[in-house]
Amino acid sequence: MTNIGVYICHCGTNIAGVVDVEALGKRVAKLKDVAVAKDYKYMCSNPGQELIRDDIRNMNLDRVVVAACSPRMHESTYRKVLAEAGINPFLLEIANIREQASWVHLDKEKTTDKAFDLINMAVAKARMDEPLVSLPTNVVQRVLVIGAGIAGIQASLDIANMGYEVVLVEKEQSIGGRMSQLGKTFPTLDCSACILTPRMVEVSTNPKIKLFSYSEAEEISGFIGNFRAKIRKKSRGVVESLCTGCGLCQEKCPTKVLSEYDEQMGKRKAIYTLFPQAVPNIPVIDRENCLYITKGKCGVCKKVCPAGAIDYERGDDIVEEEIGAVVVASGFDPFDPTSKEELGFGRYRNVITGLQLERLLHTAGPTKGEVKRPSDGAIPKRVAFVQCAGSRDEHANKYCSRVCCMYAIKNALLIKEHHPESEVFIYYIDIRAFGKGYEEFYKRAQEQGIKFMRGRVAEIFEDKKNGNVVIRADDTLLGIITENEVDLAVLSIGMVPRYDSSKIQRMLGIATSPDGFFMEAHAKLRPVETLVDGVFLAGTVQGPKDIPDTVAQAKGAASSALGVVSHRTLELSPLISEVDERLCRGCGDCKDVCEYGAIELITLDSRNVARINPALCKGCGACSVACCNGSIKLRNYTDSITFAMLEAALGGAV
Repeated sequence: MTNIGVYICHCGTNIAGVVDVEALGKRVAKLKDVAVAKDYKYMCSNPGQELIRDDIRNMNLDRVVVAACSPRMHESTYRKVLAEAGINPFLLEIANIREQASWVHLDKEKTTDKAFDLINMAVAKARMDEPLVSLPTNVVQRVLVIGAGIAGIQASLDIANMGYEVVLVEKEQSIGGRMSQLGKTFPTLDCSACILTPRMVEVSTNPKIKLFSYSEAEEISGFIGNFRAKIRKKSRGVVESLCTGCGLCQEKCPTKVLSEYDEQMGKRKAIYTLFPQAVPNIPVIDRENCLYITKGKCGVCKKVCPAGAIDYERGDDIVEEEIGAVVVASGFDPFDPTSKEELGFGRYRNVITGLQLERLLHTAGPTKGEVKRPSDGAIPKRVAFVQCAGSRDEHANKYCSRVCCMYAIKNALLIKEHHPESEVFIYYIDIRAFGKGYEEFYKRAQEQGIKFMRGRVAEIFEDKKNGNVVIRADDTLLGIITENEVDLAVLSIGMVPRYDSSKIQRMLGIATSPDGFFMEAHAKLRPVETLVDGVFLAGTVQGPKDIPDTVAQAKGAASSALGVVSHRTLELSPLISEVDERLCRGCGDCKDVCEYGAIELITLDSRNVARINPALCKGCGACSVACCNGSIKLRNYTDSITFAMLEAALGGAV
């Protein structure tokens, strides 16, 4: 016979506002094997936890059911309470009467009945639960960081400065990410390079950081504490150990192509570095445009290289690294506004994006900081910024990209600083100045004479006589349709998930939210964690952010990763599947449905049987469902337990 304690949480009014908690407690107290049923306003609080601990000790409870919020919130909290009170922590059951009852229903009487059914089922399960023991595993005390923008750089430095090794993988030939493309940052207008480049140098000189630039993580397998990463080092066509970074090869290369780094606003050579302060400062040969590789001609770079570092035939290298935790900081892509045909991008030369303007304003950009019209190179006298280009849009991205208002104001101020006589307009829906000092920055722009036009832009079209563009917009303050001819229109594009983020998602099994960004485990309590143990998020992979918020989340992700690798051993959940090898016929159906690669077929006594890696198994139960002869059982979720819960739900258990 078991002694079960049931504890019902009011959750303030989240539960008690729709569930009659007192009446529910009286009904639950009559259930078989329930020794005590109590309710408390906040069961997860210290007094609530102490209430459970005292009852376990004083009433000899051997199982506990907590009726509260989702087990994702506080299951670990209550397990710790059970362990401290002296009973097995896996003899706990959570009845989710918030998300599955009070939050989805309005009728108090019916919701109370549903909450009772949920608790009744949890009691039936608790009655049959068996004590389990956590599984110990050794930890590799190294962290893999994917992406070396400002988020990856910050996370890597924080981990390395705590004395732990970091494997930093960056897809581009230089670290720095999108921040390296910016000239100045809001709201202080300090130089982006002045903030970023010292950090880039720190990364390259830190003995604890193993940097793989121009590389990609091809495959990541394993589990928390014991991941294995296969990294592809793409061929630069340059022997890194020989290159001195003198730049002679770039200087003499005869081929020029449009520069992706300059957002197609400038040109680069066929052998190139992204920017003068690149780390590492080693060029890459563009194999699609190199005349020697495509036509067998030229070869100038190899002839002039004093170090003999050019190697056209050099192939990719594959490197394997063992790590204990993963931080994903692979960044974002800018929204491509060509899909918004009404805005004219790609059709009219004098319609550009905010990121293209950033490159024009950059002193090391294609125009050395001078804003010039793409059509004729003239300095624009009238400039219009169009906000929410692809953001807050039912036909593109429904979310706000957060940074667009402020970077438009920043660039508008910079244009006024260079050319005080110019007229600058910002067409906006709402100005979102949410950060520290941002509202003051907005006010400063108003004082500088920048004109803010409230209303969504309906269309941009070209005046064919002079190449100017006309902004047609709805002025919601005046209630009229306006047309405004300007020399240059700048689309404030937002952030979207990286085009290759699906590859990382498949490798690591991370979930995504409806907007396509990677999803955190819990928006408030676990904002940098994922539902995959040992995998953490940093920066804009989780959603649009400005630089301060990106850095803050990177530091949080580093701290969480350190929480894993600072241990020599970890305890894994024992709520996993197990195989009765006497019954297994080795068909492999369970292996086919396992999303975590936890099942392999082995030969035992001249026959195939399934074997489960307990460190990889997540206890999802898919294998037990797929097994046609019942040889796989999920611990504490057996068929007999399921039938007992169904009987309770249908009113058969009292």
